[in-house]
Amino acid sequence: MALTGIAVKQAKPKDKAYKLTDAGSLFLFISPSGGKSWRWRYYADDKQKLLTLGMYPDVSLAKARELQDEARREKNAGRDPMQERKTAKLVRQIASENSFAAIAEAWFEYWRPTKSPRHAEYVIKRLRADVFPELGARPISAIQTAEVVAMTKKIAARGALDIAKRCFQTCGQIFRYTAVHGLITSNPLAEIKPSDFLTQRTKENFARLDANELPGLLRQIEAYQGAAVTRLAMKLMALTFVRTSELIGARWDEFDFEANQWRIPAARMKMRTEHIVPLAPQALEVLKTLRLISGHSKLLFPGERDHEKPMSNNTILGALRRMGYKGQMTGHGFRGIASTVLHEHDFPHEHIELQLAHMERKSASSAYNHAKYLVQRREMMNYWGTFLDQCLGGKVLRPDFKRVA
Repeated sequence: MALTGIAVKQAKPKDKAYKLTDAGSLFLFISPSGGKSWRWRYYADDKQKLLTLGMYPDVSLAKARELQDEARREKNAGRDPMQERKTAKLVRQIASENSFAAIAEAWFEYWRPTKSPRHAEYVIKRLRADVFPELGARPISAIQTAEVVAMTKKIAARGALDIAKRCFQTCGQIFRYTAVHGLITSNPLAEIKPSDFLTQRTKENFARLDANELPGLLRQIEAYQGAAVTRLAMKLMALTFVRTSELIGARWDEFDFEANQWRIPAARMKMRTEHIVPLAPQALEVLKTLRLISGHSKLLFPGERDHEKPMSNNTILGALRRMGYKGQMTGHGFRGIASTVLHEHDFPHEHIELQLAHMERKSASSAYNHAKYLVQRREMMNYWGTFLDQCLGGKVLRPDFKRVA
């Protein structure tokens, strides 16, 4: 006979535990202490089992019947309802106890075998440097979309937009891995992408290649069949990552070969402040060769028709087009590539911005000082020159430099 709500409510404890049976093997178990729990009897693997569905009055008679029906459907589908609930409880426990960092490390061990050692090293390094300090200690099941977005914006705010995007994408892979393994019910990043919330480059929106395409570009420049002075201009631009206008207007009297530096006067700078470019050994070699061609002129890159005027702004762009990079790369693009690589190689954001002459004199962050961090910037430019040498040789490794504090 089926139970009624009144019968369940009025059931009193006795000296010994007893049960009130409902239809379909569901019953209410009443303990001597007065506790009432809903239980369902079923068979699995030729064994009788009892599944607790909840405590009365938290679980009403109607709700207990719904839970029984749900468990019966699981059993009819070939699953053991009791084992299903044990697994779900274990998943919840693991998810609550496991930090994002622990799950990310597990994902990395799963993911890395199919990747190159260099790429794998880069990914785990970025996680440990940029993501773990923000999310690492958090239970992965508790992390919300807004937290990952805030972390990504923080990385982008230091000028590392590409790193920010890659970190976000890596987090998405980690959350997918976690969801597939049942540790979270859904991926909080499934419906969004970095472009939904990151401000895209607008200040200097110049076409440029990705950093991983740099070796091919350098080889194309080295093999360039046009004018030698144009090839040397592209090489010097890659090594110094100055603006195109600053490069083509360069004068020999701006170079101090004793100090190995190039002082671009304020009148030629976008910010109207003198700018110092430390010259790596590779840049000095380019200048040595260039001097044989244009050393008789005041300008490093005199115009083809009028030697008193610099080469055209379009000379470098035209050369890149002839090499097959139309719409993909501009002379200005070397600045973006250098910024990305140097940020990825852990050079301080302020040193990179100073070398790019991005510091605005009226900004709240600092007044532009052309000699600030000059020792560190020289080390950075030497690093960059060696990095480009390795790219050209097809073996892109991080040069082993002793950093200047």
